[in-house]
Amino acid sequence: MKLQIVCAGKIKEKWLNDGIAEYTKRLSKYTSVEIIEVPDAPDSIPESQALDQEGKRILSRIKPNAYVIVLDLHGKEMTSEEWSEHVIAGFEKGGAELVLIIGGSNGLSPELVARANERLCLSPMTFTHQMTRLIILEQVYRAFKIHFGEKYHK
Repeated sequence: MKLQIVCAGKIKEKWLNDGIAEYTKRLSKYTSVEIIEVPDAPDSIPESQALDQEGKRILSRIKPNAYVIVLDLHGKEMTSEEWSEHVIAGFEKGGAELVLIIGGSNGLSPELVARANERLCLSPMTFTHQMTRLIILEQVYRAFKIHFGEKYHK
C-alpha cells in the first residue's frame, strides 16, 4: 500500500518536520508514505490565478486511477472510526494507493475538488496547510491502529 500526500508549499519549521518524520516512520508498518510538495503560488497574484496554478501543479502529480481525498473545509466531518473505514476503503478502491490533497493558503481549485473522490473536513477550525500535514498523518496512523484493533485510540 502507498499513501501519497500532495500539497502546496514547503515546511520550514523543524518541529513540524520532526513530527511529520515521526508519523511517517510509525506508518511504515502499514504503508509507504510519499509527500509531494508543489510550489505554492505567490501572494502577489490574484487568488483565482493562484488557485489555478496550484491546482494544475497538484493535478499533474496524481495518477488517473488514484483514489483521491481532498482536505476541504466544505468536506464531510467524520469520527476517527468512520475515517478509519474511509482510509481502508480508499486504499482498496485506489488499487492500494490513496492520495490526500492539501491545498495552499487560498484553498483548492474547482478542478481539484472535481477530481476528488471524497472531500474531508478535519475540523471547522482553520489550520495552516503545514500543520495539516502533521495532523492528517497522525489521523491516518490512528485509522490503521483502529482498523487492526491495536492500542492507541481512546
